[in-house]
Amino acid sequence: LEYEHCNKDRSASLDLLLRFQRLLVSKLYPGDCVGQVPNTYSPDLLGVGSLLKKYTALLCTHIGDILPVAISVASTSHRHFAEVSYVVDGDLTGILLPELVVSIVLLLSKNAILMQEAGAIPLLAGLLEHLDRFNHLAPGKERDDNEDLAWPGIMGSFFTGQSCRNNEEVTLIRKADLENHNKDGGFWTVIDGKVYDIKDFQTQSLTGSSIL
Repeated sequence: LEYEHCNKDRSASLDLLLRFQRLLVSKLYPGDCVGQVPNTYSPDLLGVGSLLKKYTALLCTHIGDILPVAISVASTSHRHFAEVSYVVDGDLTGILLPELVVSIVLLLSKNAILMQEAGAIPLLAGLLEHLDRFNHLAPGKERDDNEDLAWPGIMGSFFTGQSCRNNEEVTLIRKADLENHNKDGGFWTVIDGKVYDIKDFQTQSLTGSSIL
């Protein structure tokens, strides 16, 4: 990404961290190492994995210190939440963390054994509670957490991008119904408030059920 210029709203140090993070991910992205067993990984590759774990630990520690303070201030009012969100969005939490999570998920889907050896994934779990508490302060949270979830009606719309033509084609289901359906062997998932049946797609997916 040599063509990418430093964002004017981003400090030079933050931009440098982002480039370093992308460098780590690129070094771990599987090439010839796919399918290898742990003891055959090169020392350099294992070293990069160890470095990713240390980097993730430092990042999570920093974000773990910031989020409780952000939650305390943001809980005052919706205006405070908006201001804090703007600050957080421009900090490590909003710039480095989202891309790191996506990158780790990608690496995990490509080479789960190597990522388990690296040990960076469990470190992110410690942030979930803080992030969840912060997100629950967002205006409209009550609406988003409503038990009724929209059913798109026609499964083909998931693949064609077409939405339902009228409200008569929409059926509402409860969150409990979705959970019970999946316990019985179904495979419903929620994307942007709509429920999709991806049972048939499960057998075609190359990522495996755990990733889905």
